[in-house]
Amino acid sequence: MVSSIYMDYSSTTPVDPAVAEAMYPFFSEKYGNPSSLYTKGREAKKAIEEARQEVADLIGARKEEVFFTGSGTESDNLAIKGTAYKNRKKGNHIITSSIEHHAVLNTCKFLEIQGFDVTYLPVSREGLINQDDVENAITGKTILISIMHANNEIGTIQPVREIGKLAKDMGITFHSDAVQTAGKIPLNVDELNVDLLSMSAHKMYGPKGVGALYIRKGIHLEPLLHGGGHERNMRPGTENVPGIVGFGKAAELAKKHLPDEEKLVILRDSLIKGILEIEDSYLNGHATKRLPNNANFRFSFIEGESMILILDMKGVAASTGSACSSASLEPSHVLSALGLKPEEAHGSLRLTLGIGNTQEDVDYVVSVLPGIVGKLRMMSPLAR
Repeated sequence: MVSSIYMDYSSTTPVDPAVAEAMYPFFSEKYGNPSSLYTKGREAKKAIEEARQEVADLIGARKEEVFFTGSGTESDNLAIKGTAYKNRKKGNHIITSSIEHHAVLNTCKFLEIQGFDVTYLPVSREGLINQDDVENAITGKTILISIMHANNEIGTIQPVREIGKLAKDMGITFHSDAVQTAGKIPLNVDELNVDLLSMSAHKMYGPKGVGALYIRKGIHLEPLLHGGGHERNMRPGTENVPGIVGFGKAAELAKKHLPDEEKLVILRDSLIKGILEIEDSYLNGHATKRLPNNANFRFSFIEGESMILILDMKGVAASTGSACSSASLEPSHVLSALGLKPEEAHGSLRLTLGIGNTQEDVDYVVSVLPGIVGKLRMMSPLAR
């Protein structure tokens, strides 16, 4: 048994020690309610605003355009439902893609029950959205386009800038789920032409239970919750001060370490090269337009969950796809959208790298995986 090798950073990341250190005082001596006027309250309020600035700086936004939420999922819900409810007198049509995170897809399905019309765009075999498909789907009733920046399973990066330009020219609000890209690749909301952008702290070495939504000045949403005036009436409820402080510190560190992502590209490409030497193995997603840390494979004639369990016994933590739906027996909706058959989709493996990985980790995985695949194929009736 080797020491544990973690290769599921797209599921969650460990909290950076500097982030934990920044958070700790706000669990103990700096426990004030940020809505209070006395010293402890002002201290907490100041910390929130400093964190808001750090998150804004990470994405090239203004501080007042960043609103803290409880998760990336909540940010997606607020962006989509908030836009739909605020603009239902203007129209009821929403455009999204067939490979969005369930936080977007299930929100859109919920809105369909309420009378909204949703177009789910197809993707190419590599998981890319065709900009012409977006343009052709627009109608006079289109009020929102929501396209993720990069897919959480296969890592394909979408042409968000071009789609955002189209939405801007047509006067349509544009949202992008950037939970998998914020902190991993450079982001600038103006360059991407986005009006709304979702983020999550725990994907960038921050704490779980805190997210953020960028709302461009001039974009108006209907709040999902109603209460006090927190987050300028956009997200009422006493703020998660330690979590927000941790998010701010994580954003500060992410911006500082963005140039280091080239290291992950080298490790990723080494992983891809080594694993594709296995017979009947394939890379899912685009070969080059993909996240620097993502390598997603499929192997003929075997089942992914078995691979994960054996890798775990050998000290490697990996996944078959999105951690949010890993308990489901249904094939990945993302891989199905690529045109894969259920038996092909079930043979998938997602390896996502992070700050703790080394070339030695990659070499170890490349050395043990062929034996695991071979063993599973020997037991598989599909391989006979």
